[in-house]
Amino acid sequence: MLAVELARDPTEATLLRRYPWLMSFAFGLLHGLGFAAAMQSAGLPHRDLPVALASFNVGIEAGQLAFVATILSARYLLAAWTPAAPAWVLRIPVYTMGSLAAFWTLERVATLLH
Repeated sequence: MLAVELARDPTEATLLRRYPWLMSFAFGLLHGLGFAAAMQSAGLPHRDLPVALASFNVGIEAGQLAFVATILSARYLLAAWTPAAPAWVLRIPVYTMGSLAAFWTLERVATLLH
């Protein structure tokens, strides 16, 4: 869904462009529920679940912030030495992300149907 939003015209006022926190909230909730179910099925005691989920989420957020900081730092440092990229080059990550998401969705659906 994020790839679809990024591929659209940036001037188009869609729901997710007006409220980006909505996608983040829904995505985080979905993953949190799935991870909680996986931890319970792995045998984690129910009383330890909140601490395990909180620790996992803090670690994920720290890793994401470190990744974004690294990418933005590299972009800033390389901006002076690289020419401006054509518009189509900027779409490559968006279409890559959308293709991977579609592949993983189909892969999981095929696993459920098998």
